[in-house]
Amino acid sequence: MNLAQHLHNTARNYPYRAAIGFGAVNVLDYGALAERVARIAGALREQFGLAEGDRVAIVASNTPDYVTALYAIWHAGLVGVPANAKLHGAELNFILENSGARVCFASTDLASVIEAHAPPSLEHIAVFGGRSFDNLLAAEPVALVERAPDDLAWLFYTSGTTGRPKGAMLTHRNLTVMALAYIEEVDRTAPGDALLHAAPMSHGSGLYMIPYVMRAGINVVPESGGFHADEIFHLIEARPRLSMFAAPTMINRLVDYDGDCDPAHLRTIVWGGAPMYVEDTLRALDRFGPRFAQIYGQGESPMTITVLPKSDIADRRHPRWHERLQSAGRAFSCIELVIKNERGLAFPQGEPGEIMCRGETVMAGYWQNEEASAAALRDGFLHTGDIGVLDKEGYLFLMDRSKDLIISGGANIYPREVEEVLLRHPGVREVSVIGRPDREWGEIVVAYVVGEADRADLDALCLNAIARFKRPRDYVFIDALPKNNYGKVLKTDLRSRDAARNAALAPRTAGPARE
Repeated sequence: MNLAQHLHNTARNYPYRAAIGFGAVNVLDYGALAERVARIAGALREQFGLAEGDRVAIVASNTPDYVTALYAIWHAGLVGVPANAKLHGAELNFILENSGARVCFASTDLASVIEAHAPPSLEHIAVFGGRSFDNLLAAEPVALVERAPDDLAWLFYTSGTTGRPKGAMLTHRNLTVMALAYIEEVDRTAPGDALLHAAPMSHGSGLYMIPYVMRAGINVVPESGGFHADEIFHLIEARPRLSMFAAPTMINRLVDYDGDCDPAHLRTIVWGGAPMYVEDTLRALDRFGPRFAQIYGQGESPMTITVLPKSDIADRRHPRWHERLQSAGRAFSCIELVIKNERGLAFPQGEPGEIMCRGETVMAGYWQNEEASAAALRDGFLHTGDIGVLDKEGYLFLMDRSKDLIISGGANIYPREVEEVLLRHPGVREVSVIGRPDREWGEIVVAYVVGEADRADLDALCLNAIARFKRPRDYVFIDALPKNNYGKVLKTDLRSRDAARNAALAPRTAGPARE
């Protein structure tokens, strides 16, 4: 079934219920939203000549039009390609070109970036709030295009160890099951409940718009378009029964904010993207009460591998409560979760191994990348690349990330991608990038460099090629990288060395250094 069918079912049953909010004001009801979606779908098919399965990108900061555009793409039988608004223009160029997107929706702040980096295959840019977007709304509406459950719905570009993003192919079935799992196991949603999109709609927050459309909820975009603690507190007061998806760093900022709101207005804050320190979880519970849930997932199984529900996080009297808070929860009911070694042998409880899963939320594969698809989906399981342990009650404890993924502020950063940029500097002979634990961000990016280079030059190199949040926060210059007998850099050794160095320098401010 086409995901847009959920919107039209809701519009038929609840035409006058609020569908989209902008700050504290509701701006569209479901009847009006469905009409706009059908008209834009008509423009995509008739004016732009797109056919079923064609890709349409969305490169935008959070905006109410995001919901309209994505559902119009699905209504027209097309495939959405939401891209992180914080990416560098060169990175956006790769996604637009690799996906073959012929049309791109853009927010006003990003239109010029897209124009400057548009590949030849991109034929049209429609700017939210501009004349190009208004013209689409004047098109004749078209009927909903039927799609099979396994037809492609969303291309989620997630970086890989090769330094190039890979497009995880998510189907209408994948996202429907994900939405049902959210409603059943994360946050039971009723008509009129609101979801606040303070995190990027191109990622987890945007995926969660689907269950809210299913259940006649309200998708609310902050007027600022992003996360600002004072605005969040205001909206908590203005919108009772509010939920939101947040990275741990966002939750910590809410806890530390010197403001006031009635926590009873909050229904659920779902965190994901990175683990939270137990101490931070306790502080959040003390500030806002039992209104938190945790999910663990990947772009390849979106938002849906394990869940630590509100009931577990709130159950202070349970003898293993503190231990459970250190876990990522238990497998969703739609997921089979196992811990295996490289030969596919299942590990007994309590022994670490690679986390693998299968179920109806697991992607169909990577877009135009058969080799990567075969590697990730071996033996019928998604190989997550994460290392974990299952206890006797089925709780998953994350141990490490075999792909060396760095998660900073909830955003994924792959070391190889940063290393390739730094190696462009003529003074850098070798470099290895790792994540350093950080209380606010979860991790920060640290580059260990062999060679001679000025920090400012390295920063400029990164800012010219990759997103700002990916550039190293610290550069450490060393004489040689630790390696094994085969010449492979020992990142585990490097992380241990960095921890010892950081502890020794704790009273000082981090900066360029020579070891």
